Amino acid sequence: MADIRKISIEEFHAELRAQGASGKQHLAFRCPMCATVQSAASLMKAGAGENFEQVEKFLGFSCVGRFTNAGSPRRAPDDQPCNWTLGGLLRLHKLEVVDGDGECHPRFEVATAEEAAALETLNG
Repeated sequence: MADIRKISIEEFHAELRAQGASGKQHLAFRCPMCATVQSAASLMKAGAGENFEQVEKFLGFSCVGRFTNAGSPRRAPDDQPCNWTLGGLLRLHKLEVVDGDGECHPRFEVATAEEAAALETLNG
């Protein structure tokens, strides 16, 4: 199993702020299986919900491909989303956010500022 990077909630929020997104719907994450960069706006476009509040529970946790009938996780990234979620038995994620009680919460990796900006432009 790969090493899992553990960060505090404060560090997690700082990494998200560093993306410079114009709104919370454009905060971007990278799926650990297919490497697709996605945001709440991506999830809404895929039909996961109509607004941020409805898709927030999937953000950084379930790949957008779960809502577009994508196939199983890829053997190698191919710019296509997959149906991966962090709610299963396999622990293949690379990031955990540690809350104030010391509990670890698996999350997709935070995308870079450049990745987030490109996705925001794509999503409009």
